[in-house]
Amino acid sequence: MLDIAGELHRWMAQGREFAVGTVVSVDGSAPRGPGAALAVDSDGTAIGSVSGGCVEGAVYELCARALRDGETVREQFGYSDEDAFAVGLTCGGVIDIMVTPVRADSPERAVLAASLSAAVSGTAAALARVVSGPDGLPGRALLVRGDGSREGGLGGSPELDRTAAAEAFALLEAGRTGTVRLSEDGTHCPGGLTLLVESSVPAPRMIVFGAVDFAAALVRAGKFLGHHVTVCDARPVFATPARFPEADEVVVDWPHRYLRRTATDGRTVLCVLTHEARFDVPLLTEALRLPVAFVGAMGSRRTHEDRTRRLREAGLSDRELDRLRSPIGLDLGARTPEETALSIAAEIVSARRGGTGLPLTGGAEPIHREPGPEQRLVSRL
Repeated sequence: MLDIAGELHRWMAQGREFAVGTVVSVDGSAPRGPGAALAVDSDGTAIGSVSGGCVEGAVYELCARALRDGETVREQFGYSDEDAFAVGLTCGGVIDIMVTPVRADSPERAVLAASLSAAVSGTAAALARVVSGPDGLPGRALLVRGDGSREGGLGGSPELDRTAAAEAFALLEAGRTGTVRLSEDGTHCPGGLTLLVESSVPAPRMIVFGAVDFAAALVRAGKFLGHHVTVCDARPVFATPARFPEADEVVVDWPHRYLRRTATDGRTVLCVLTHEARFDVPLLTEALRLPVAFVGAMGSRRTHEDRTRRLREAGLSDRELDRLRSPIGLDLGARTPEETALSIAAEIVSARRGGTGLPLTGGAEPIHREPGPEQRLVSRL
């Protein structure tokens, strides 16, 4: 439900009653992953999506019924070979949905409200909810914050809450949403209890170096992808908020000096658009030694060869240089700043999700697939 935290937070503040259907797990190909949510209020207003349209109508009815009955329910949807028009996923996958009513008298309303508030404010938090277990436990919720504090409980033993909090915190640190299986007594051995843990973390950073025309288009693309975008350039005449109104920050400083002092993490994306050696070399020397998600640099192939030579002379190893994506972007035949920004954004998504960057037409790989360990480290959303 944190997937649609903004609207649900507003509904909570207005005192609305609603039910929310959340994707718990996915088997095979499906349009949306665990944590995707659709909510329906008492007036029949719907927000969100769990399948991109395949089973929305059926989940809408489940939400309406759960809101009337006050009971948490689960339902599984998959493709029907006998009737392609039946409720199901025509993409061939199977999704498991949990539908939770949030009425005025719901015992979990306060902890759910706190979880939504944390997500809206950009505070790191994980919401653990019981998906399956003994009677009376499904729907129970526990909020774990980034500082380790917690709110609510799962209704079992104190040890269960402690173990669940530790598991939720681990998923929060990885920025992942997923299920956890525990025993009812709180031991880590898989048993009769399944939790859905939804993680909400602050927006990942995108730092665009070089206040050029291409940067303005890339800022818009970065915001569209959900990044907190900073533009940095050493030239005050170019690095102005007026030129980049959609950027969260515009910084006037030497790029390598700013990179040294600013905070980065395993989700940070660095895009170097200056393609000028006096900026690029000291900046990339710093960038390629940081544990960030993506480092890309603009320029021709000749510029790339010259840049690589200079970086080797500056002491970078082959392993460090292998992290550099240059020339930045996928081969879309881009010409305009907007097309170039799309090319760069496509490569960032491909790197994050483990995509090939190839056309889907004629391919044999699954369209939706689990990222490998390296991609999980850079997809902390």
